[in-house]
Amino acid sequence: MDSVRSDRNGSTAVRVPLALKILIAGGFGVGKTTLVGSVSEIRPLQTEEVLTDAGVGTDDISGVEGKNTTTVAMDFGRITINDDLQVYLFGTPGQDRFWFLWDELAFGALGAVVLADTRRLADCFPSVDYFEQRGTPFVVGVNCFDGAQRFSPEAVRKALDLDPDVPVVLCDARSRQSGKNVLIALVEHVAQRRGNPQPVG
Repeated sequence: MDSVRSDRNGSTAVRVPLALKILIAGGFGVGKTTLVGSVSEIRPLQTEEVLTDAGVGTDDISGVEGKNTTTVAMDFGRITINDDLQVYLFGTPGQDRFWFLWDELAFGALGAVVLADTRRLADCFPSVDYFEQRGTPFVVGVNCFDGAQRFSPEAVRKALDLDPDVPVVLCDARSRQSGKNVLIALVEHVAQRRGNPQPVG
């Protein structure tokens, strides 16, 4: 709900838009930073750092050997829907050693997008488990990398052992429209869940 502020004379009102928070999660190198950057209307805040020898033996870069930077805190972007509604996007760090940040980033989130790479599908299991345990609504966005084998949404759902109601959407994180489609799928999923509350336990 919008906040309205008045001056001392009660004659001036300032509308403060409702802010919705969405997390973009997934494994290392899956395209989280790219997705936030492609859909954000502002230049996204990124905390990318160059990979160094310190990560050898800690960070698994198999399948993404060409990647030379990593998110160490979060990515941040914004989408204005209208004067009364703004969406804030928070990209989570994908490596295990930065997961202590997740609880802070997840606080107050409407829901989450879990990006998946079918070449390294197991990398998104921790994100799926995290949101399932918290009861946070999420969708899986399968980032279709050039040259990677394509699988149907149902095949990905089965491989990840997802509940039947969790949307699985094929996407290209580089495409603004494709990224928006994933976010729309999440918002629709959240609305459906709120209209049909899920049993607890």
